[in-house]
Amino acid sequence: MIGISIAAALSLIVSMALMPPLIKLLYRFKFGQEVRDDGPEGHKTKQGTPTMGGIVIILGAVIGYFGSHLVLALVQPSATGPTASGLLVMFLFVGMGCVGFLDDFIKIYKRRSLGLRSGAKMVGQAVVGVGFAYGVTMFPNGYGYTPAAPSLSFLRDFGPPLMIGLFVIWALFLIVGFSNAVNLTDGLDGLATGATILSLVAYVIIGNWQLRQSCVSYLSSNCYTVRDPLDLAVVASAVLGSCIAFLWFNAPPAKVFMGDTGSLALGGLIVGLAITTRTQLLLLLIGGLFVIITMSVMIQITSFRLTGKRVFRMAPLQHHFELKGWAEPTIVIRFWIIQGLFVAVAIGLFYLEWMPR
Repeated sequence: MIGISIAAALSLIVSMALMPPLIKLLYRFKFGQEVRDDGPEGHKTKQGTPTMGGIVIILGAVIGYFGSHLVLALVQPSATGPTASGLLVMFLFVGMGCVGFLDDFIKIYKRRSLGLRSGAKMVGQAVVGVGFAYGVTMFPNGYGYTPAAPSLSFLRDFGPPLMIGLFVIWALFLIVGFSNAVNLTDGLDGLATGATILSLVAYVIIGNWQLRQSCVSYLSSNCYTVRDPLDLAVVASAVLGSCIAFLWFNAPPAKVFMGDTGSLALGGLIVGLAITTRTQLLLLLIGGLFVIITMSVMIQITSFRLTGKRVFRMAPLQHHFELKGWAEPTIVIRFWIIQGLFVAVAIGLFYLEWMPR
C-alpha cells in the first residue's frame, strides 16, 4: 500500500518541477498549438499555446513508478520489484505516447493542425498495441496467472477463451478506440485531464480491492485471479500524480496542452489497466465521458453522410455546447460531474458483483 502513495507523491513532485522549464522551452522553440480553422471562434486565442505537455506526464509517471519500487527496495529489502503486468502497461503508456509525440512534432514542424497521416498513425498504434496484447498472455507467475487471459471480461473474465489472434484484434480495437477517444476529449482546458484522473482513481481502488480479495491469499468462489493487482494500482497512482500536476498548468486558461503525446498515452494506459485488471467492458463506464464524446462524433458523421444534416452544431460534443453559449469552465466542470457519476456507478457495480450471494 505504501508503494501506491510513494508513486503518486513522486510523480506529482517531479511533474510539478519539470513543467515550468518545459513550458519555457516550448515557448523558446515556438512549439505552439496549431488551431483548426473550422474550430470554435473562441479557440483562436489558444493559437501558439505550448503543446506536447504530455512529455512531462509520461516522464513524471515513469519516475514515480520506478522510483516507488526503488524506495521500497531500500526500505523493505523483501519487497518485490516491478511486475510483468506493470511493465507491460507502462510499455503501452510510453509507446502510445511516442506515437503521439511524432504526431505533435510533425504538426509543429510543418505548422499545420494535421500531424501524422491516418495510415502512419494507425501503424504506430498497431505496433505498440499488438506488442502489448501478445505480451499480456505471456509471463505466468508461480500460480500460472498471466497479466491477462485471452478472454472477454466485464467485472472479471467470462465466456470461453479466445484464440490469441482474436484476442489481439480485440485488444487493439480497444487501444486504438480509447486512445483516440481521449484525444477527441482533449478539446477544452482541463477536460481530458480531469476525466482521466477520475478513471485512474477507479483503477487505484479496483487494484487495491483485487489485492485484498486475491485467490492467492483468499481462496473463495468470488476471488480474483489478477496477476499483479497491487502493481497495477501503483501504475495508476503514478500516472494519477502526473495528471494532477499537469492539471495545475492546464486549468483554464491553459498554460500548456498535453497534445497527442499525452492523450494517446493516457488512452492507451486506461485500456492497459482495463485489460490487466480483467475489466474490459467495465471500461465503458469507467471511461463513460470518453465514450459519449466519441459517440457524438460518430453520430455527427453518420447523420451528415446519410441525410446531409448535422445533429450537433459541432462535434465533438463539448464544442456543441460552446456554440450554444456555455462558458468553457462550465462545460468542463459539468462534464467532470458526468464522468464522476459514471465512475461511481462502475465502482458500485464492481463491489456489488463481489458481494457474497
